[in-house]
Amino acid sequence: MSTTTIRIPEELKEKIARAAERSGKSPHSFILEAISEKADCEERRADFLATAEKRYDAIIASGATIPWADMRKYLERRAAGEAAPPPKARRLSR
Repeated sequence: MSTTTIRIPEELKEKIARAAERSGKSPHSFILEAISEKADCEERRADFLATAEKRYDAIIASGATIPWADMRKYLERRAAGEAAPPPKARRLSR
């Protein structure tokens, strides 16, 4: 483990101390957990964006997509517990 120094404004330091006390943790533990959660969140966001880019590239390459109105009807039927065939992709209209 390494040491990193961060400067925390006094107001935030007090807020951290109160939150840590409420959660039964030390301020140090609370800060480490918060940093870990934020790093995990950013990793998930980066993965999400990479997946979205990959899917968008596939749409552009194939020219096929499902219109939102068709997908919405399908999702509404599925959410209502009905069996519904998935909508078919079709060429983008320009």
